[in-house]
Amino acid sequence: MTQPLHHAILGAGGVGGLIGACLAHSGASVTLVLKRESLDGYPRQLRLESPFGNFEVEISCAAEAPPADVLWVTVKATQLEPALAALTNPASVQAIVPLLNGVDHLASLRSKYGADRVIPATIAVETERVAPGHIIHRSPFARLNVLSAGRPLLGDTVQQFQALGFECRFIDDEPTLMWSKLVFLAAFALTTTAGDITTGEILTNPSWRNLGLSCIREASAVAVAEGARIDADAVIASVVKIPGNMRSSMQKDVAQGKPPELDAIAGPIVRGARRHGIAIPCTKELVAMVERRIGAASSLLA
Repeated sequence: MTQPLHHAILGAGGVGGLIGACLAHSGASVTLVLKRESLDGYPRQLRLESPFGNFEVEISCAAEAPPADVLWVTVKATQLEPALAALTNPASVQAIVPLLNGVDHLASLRSKYGADRVIPATIAVETERVAPGHIIHRSPFARLNVLSAGRPLLGDTVQQFQALGFECRFIDDEPTLMWSKLVFLAAFALTTTAGDITTGEILTNPSWRNLGLSCIREASAVAVAEGARIDADAVIASVVKIPGNMRSSMQKDVAQGKPPELDAIAGPIVRGARRHGIAIPCTKELVAMVERRIGAASSLLA
């Protein structure tokens, strides 16, 4: 029988809490890496409410990343650099699996910790930390995709997620892995945030629907130019089936006065379009609308 892995989770929000709770529920050893000032008062249990089941699990907490087989990085892109200060001994971590939005974080992590140690992965889910240690998984799905290079280490872990109800795949091609999520996410995040509306309100309003679906086609064109295998029609077919009550994390951040992940999510599309000479008028319109909502001092479009 394979020895259970020790997992550390850098990021105590909705995604980190979901990953940590599910791993611990499956019998893995889990350490949640917290800000030092949060450590003493943080519960040593994670409580998960999910379509996959409701449960509480014991976890460990630490202010620095402990020796671990896998370090899951689940912070927002805007929080990545300060969060990495908790990784004081990178050599004690066998693999780093970032679940951040966007694509640019991979180059940054590889430059710091080495290309062989970073295993690209993506997650598509709506999940929220409503209180310390209390996670609500709101979407009826959770989709975890991992680059195939991670299969030897993470194969059993992925099976554990699947047993709980996750949809999981190993994907051979990194650009396809990363851009497949971003093409969907950019349209979802930008439209919900620009209008402060749900997915259902977008899809039933002709103007918002046109903006969102056009954004998917524009992002897909950039993704293909970047080497990804993306079928815009297939993405659109999946988008129109998603639950109508979903809201994006960017939308929630803006509503709470937090810095949104605008550069991480829209930036690769805007910069890629410039590199390849691709017109993205609808994406730019949505970015400008979000920037007006947050009162941005400078524009991603400049």
